[in-house]
Amino acid sequence: MKLLRENGYMNWVLPLMLGFAAVDVLLSGRDLSMVFAELAGMAQGSRSALMPWLQRALSVVLLLISIERIAYHFGHRRPVPSLPLAWTYVAYWACTVASPALLGAHKQVSHEYTYALVIGFAALLVTTQEIGKVVDTVRSTLFALLLLSVVLVPLWPTLVLDESYTQGLLPGVPRLGGVAPHPVAMGMYAQMALLLLWARPYGTKWVNVMAWVLGLGVLFFAQSKTAWIAFMLCSMTMFTIRNAPTMWKRLSDPREGAFGIAVCLMVMVAGAAVLALALFADIGGVVKGFLDTDQGAQLMTMTGRDQIWAVAWEQWSSHKLFGYGPGLFDDEFRMAIGMPNATNAHNQFMDTLARSGSVGALALVAYSLVLLGLSLKYARRTGGLSVALFIALALRAMSEVPLMLFGYGIELVGHLLLVVTLSAAASMNVPQPAPRARPAYGVPA
Repeated sequence: MKLLRENGYMNWVLPLMLGFAAVDVLLSGRDLSMVFAELAGMAQGSRSALMPWLQRALSVVLLLISIERIAYHFGHRRPVPSLPLAWTYVAYWACTVASPALLGAHKQVSHEYTYALVIGFAALLVTTQEIGKVVDTVRSTLFALLLLSVVLVPLWPTLVLDESYTQGLLPGVPRLGGVAPHPVAMGMYAQMALLLLWARPYGTKWVNVMAWVLGLGVLFFAQSKTAWIAFMLCSMTMFTIRNAPTMWKRLSDPREGAFGIAVCLMVMVAGAAVLALALFADIGGVVKGFLDTDQGAQLMTMTGRDQIWAVAWEQWSSHKLFGYGPGLFDDEFRMAIGMPNATNAHNQFMDTLARSGSVGALALVAYSLVLLGLSLKYARRTGGLSVALFIALALRAMSEVPLMLFGYGIELVGHLLLVVTLSAAASMNVPQPAPRARPAYGVPA
């Protein structure tokens, strides 16, 4: 029993959030092709009446797990792994949630707003002894959801496939949404699962191979361009951080002459290819031709998000200090502006600026800089996972709101995953009661 108390159940917090979202999708019996029509009010949504009760039960479980961890941590006089991260997280919540709720133009107070504070503070206390179990449980949960999504393709295609999607690079191929709320979220699931698999591979080789095939397949058919770009950048980052020191050592070793020659040749070939492209290809014509297409027009307007940003800017201009309030882009607001699909500002900075005012926007910038600084500081210690997760969040923040702390949901998963990664890495600087069984992120400390 003592062992259970020492370890706690923080490893189940993020999987429970993911599982709840999957159950919501399964019980809804949705037609994925009609999701946007439902938002626009042209079709009736079908959320199960059971979900509000399940959400209440989940909230109680998450709070109990978090409060137990906080009480146990401070009851045993353990230090906070990273005080800068803890202070800025609390300040960020105060400026972006409490401030607009109490002082915004449209005040709105709810007990649900405190959930992210309590759960997030418990995540700030995760140590290097716990992080392996946290990462392993989240990784396995994500792959279970990916597998379930694929299994349901022939069994329940309308639930998991968007056959009306026409904006992708794969003409005529349905978009895989799986048991995620949306195909974009499905792409995020696959991306996170693969990064965690890289950091903490399974113990069996064939399981790892199958997991990579499953993850890459789902990432591809989710057809989320943001997830594709993010995964490529995150992969290059993790590879560089994990292998750059070894490669540099080999390059500087006179006994590894063949390796150095091979690297130089690859660089020369790549440089020659770029030069030839610049000299002989009509890049300007290609770009102009693409911008004349429907996809090019969507890119220039960020798929219509420029109009949503204009609305957000207008709200900030009217309520500059503390913002509009928590209710920005709720059902009533969307109907009033005639944008039923705009569930948020589709950009983290613009949403925070409009919802929480200049106070919240400044807090967002400060918090982001702390996350960036700590991610770089612990890059080698986490095997590049901290930087990869930060890049994934930063790219997602361009079109979504992954750092919002009003309540909890799938957007909070990636955010808290970065928080626990940084917290665990920072905890290696303070004495701990027991050593790790194996390297926390697949690399030695």
